[in-house]
Parts: sequence; C-alpha cells; structure tokens
Amino acid sequence: MVIAQEIAKTDHLTHDRVKEALTTGLGSGKFAGQKVLVLIPDHTRSLPLPELFRMVVEILHNVRELNVMVALGTHPGYSEEGLNHLVGISTEERATIFHHGGLLNHAWDDPATLTSLGILDQDEIKRIAGPNWHPSLPTEINIRINKAVLEHDAVVIVGPTFPHEVVGFSGGAKYLFPGISGPDVINATHWLGALATVVGTIGIKDTPVRSMVHAAAAHLKTPVTLVALIVQGHDLAGVLVGDLYDTWSAAADASSQRHIHWSDHPYKRVLSCCPPMYDELWTAGKCMYKMEPVVEVGGEVVIYAPHLDVVSYVHGKYIYQVGYHILPYFLNNWDRFKNIPLGVLAHSTHVRGSGMIVDGIEKTNVKVTLASKIPAEDCARLNLGYLDPASINPADWQNREDEGILYVARAGEMLYKVKK
Repeated sequence: MVIAQEIAKTDHLTHDRVKEALTTGLGSGKFAGQKVLVLIPDHTRSLPLPELFRMVVEILHNVRELNVMVALGTHPGYSEEGLNHLVGISTEERATIFHHGGLLNHAWDDPATLTSLGILDQDEIKRIAGPNWHPSLPTEINIRINKAVLEHDAVVIVGPTFPHEVVGFSGGAKYLFPGISGPDVINATHWLGALATVVGTIGIKDTPVRSMVHAAAAHLKTPVTLVALIVQGHDLAGVLVGDLYDTWSAAADASSQRHIHWSDHPYKRVLSCCPPMYDELWTAGKCMYKMEPVVEVGGEVVIYAPHLDVVSYVHGKYIYQVGYHILPYFLNNWDRFKNIPLGVLAHSTHVRGSGMIVDGIEKTNVKVTLASKIPAEDCARLNLGYLDPASINPADWQNREDEGILYVARAGEMLYKVKK
C-alpha cells in the first residue's frame, strides 16, 4: 500500500511537497521509541541526498535510535569524512543534530557483519529463472544479509528508481538484496541478470532477478517502509512512501514514463558522456547499458569519461584476468571461467553487450570504445576499443541525429530505446 505520494506534473517537486510526503509516510509517531535503520544509496545515484537526510532525521526525531547505512553492494566504503560529505553534514553537525545515531558502511565481504535468513534451494532458483536457468547458476543461495536489519525494530529504505541493467528497474528490495547482502545473493542475482541479458532486462518491470530479490526479501521479518524517489536531473519529481512491494511497483511505473527516451530509429554511433559520479568502469558501464538498445548492429558506443582511471576498485584483478566478453564466450568456455566470481562475469557481459559466437569467433553487436585515462594497452587487454579523450570535442557530436550520431550529455540513468 502506498501511504503517501507526490508526483510533479512538471520537472520537480518543491521542498515543501517533498517534506509533506515524507511526513505523511514516516511521521505521526509511526516509529516513536523504535530503533530504526535507514538505508540510502551511495554517490553513484542521483538524488538530493543531503536535503533528504535532514528531512528524514527531523521527521524521525522521536525514535529511540537512528542508524543510517549506505547500501553499497560491493562498492567501496567511505571514511568518516566521506560519510559526512555523502549526507551533507559537518563533523560538528554529526555530533549535534545526528548525535543519537550512526552513519554506517555495509561490508559485503566481512562475514562477521552478516547473518543468514535461510536458503533459496535449486528448485526455487530454477522456478525463478525459468527459461533463463543455466547450470552455471548456483545450486543453492544462502540469503545472507547485514545483521543490522535484525538488530533494529524497523527498516526504512530511501532511494531512487531508474531502469536497471540487472533487475529491470532499481530501487525497493534491491536495497536489501544485493544492497546490504552477502556475496551469495550478489553473485547469483547478477549472473541471472547476465543470463537474461541486458536488452532482455533493462526497463522491464517483471524480471527473473526482481523475482529472486523479492523471494530473498520475503525471508526478512523486520518491517520495511520504502521511500521511493523519482529523480529528474538532480531534482525530485516524485516521492512515494509505503510498503516495500506496492510502493516500488508504483515507482517503477513512474520511472518507465520519466526515464525511457524513445527514438524513432537506431544510431550507428553514440557519444555517451560519463558523469563524474561514475568514478570506476564498474559503474561507468551504465553508459553502455543504457545505450545498447538504441544502437544498430555493427554500431559503436563511445564511453567518454576523461576523468576515469580505474576499472574497479574492488574487482579489478578479476576483470583484467577475464576481460570484457559476450555471454556465449563464457558459457562456451565454462570450465575455464567457473571459478571467477559470477558478479564479475556478469559485469563483463553487461559492458560488452550482446552478440554471438560464429565459427568460434566472438561477434559483438556493438563496438564498445573507452575514452578515458585507462591507457590503450589496458583497453586492448580488456577487449575494449580505445580513443584518446583529448581527441574528442563533444561539440562535434551534437545535433547530428540525422547522420546516425547520438550525443548524450549525461549518460547512465536515462534508458534509450527504439520505438517499435
């Protein structure tokens, strides 16, 4: 049930309308005297987090204890200073306006911070995966999650919903799995998404991975309230507050109207400009995912990221080991790759996109070229094209749609698709 809902008819909501929706959904003493855990996104998601943080802290002033955890998945954690900066408070404010709680990182790879909610067995995995099931999926999934969810009386998720390459649309229970889960669920969900393919998943509401996420979330008994956000640019265009499932569903419907750009025809080249918030290729890959559906077979996506110099802070060793390849490349050589974390293999296929093996040769549908600080020799090793970012003048790519060239000034969140 959606308790509170504010959707802008134009581009964004006013501060007062946002606060009104949050107060209706979270206020009126609903959490008074409780120990509450609030889950928030990291810096790779667009939203006015400092403004929202202050509103939520004010509205939840009568809780017994308030802790805020960044749902990092496998993204790197923050320093204390970094956490303060993320939510827009100073060290002094941390000791005053937020003295009754904590700012926390999720640590996916620290077993001491995790607890198990149960097991998804092979029969359930096969049922969820349906025609996308493949023996490379695990035979069972230990539903491990940050034990903080069991140490609090209530969980509040605050996060945006966008088209997403793994789960279809982000947000909702994704902040639990894989947001604050252990490696089992992270790897399984991402690999199932790879088996379903990006093109077969992104911008689709009901997907196998969303079903897996909800199956895992059903094992959590702590009550969860969702604050689902619709972001337009850097502003809020919608705030929906309510239960975990219906509220996410309504947010996904709203996102499908706001965040999918429908083109009349495909393009042969795309300059996909990567915003600074994507500071590693692990996240900058979104500049490929959101573009592939609008690129003609044989076309090219240029990820223009002159600030980028890291493939992955956490997974770089494995990515350099396997490179970027289409899904059939891994499935046809499974014995060679079966010991690589499934989440890494999934990322590899997502960035490389669709394609097929023809006479033993990898044939990709889209050429992926990286224009960043990652050197040409590394791009070759990774099986990616290379362009010197200094050779690119973004103005040269603009207003050339009639030539089959698309310029996207801020890629990674809007999904581009071709009208049928």
